[in-house]
Amino acid sequence: MKKVFIIIILVLGIAVGIAMLSTSDRQASTSGRDSSAGRTSVPVAQQAPRVPAHYNDSASARPFKPTLDPELFSGKIRQAYQVAREIPETLAQLPCYCYCDQGFGHKSLHSCYEDDHSAHCSTCVDEALMAYQLQKEQNLSPAQIRARIIDVFSK
Repeated sequence: MKKVFIIIILVLGIAVGIAMLSTSDRQASTSGRDSSAGRTSVPVAQQAPRVPAHYNDSASARPFKPTLDPELFSGKIRQAYQVAREIPETLAQLPCYCYCDQGFGHKSLHSCYEDDHSAHCSTCVDEALMAYQLQKEQNLSPAQIRARIIDVFSK
């Protein structure tokens, strides 16, 4: 009998907790207000995506950690690791849209080439190759390249 009473109390407690959570969720969604700021909430679809970590200038990124040898890889991956060797100042000023700054603590796109992370990530490879093309063929600055990377990869 004691066990049944304990089970009934637990079930009632869980039911009350669920009811309180659903009531607070309904109030928050119907009010249309951000209670912490006292302003109207912006729907998630309209919020700008977070720009991953990057340096604003190459001096802040120095000294650059060495990148892996491109000869360890083949194809596009080899090309991307070669780019990391050739334009580290630029890659350090670019965010990486695989969001490895959160998962791996990377500080910029350059960080992706300090280990084998980029060898397993098409986003890192595509960003580096795009950055190289924009710098070498269109003579864009790192800030201009960053703007293009954000525009293309943040969507």
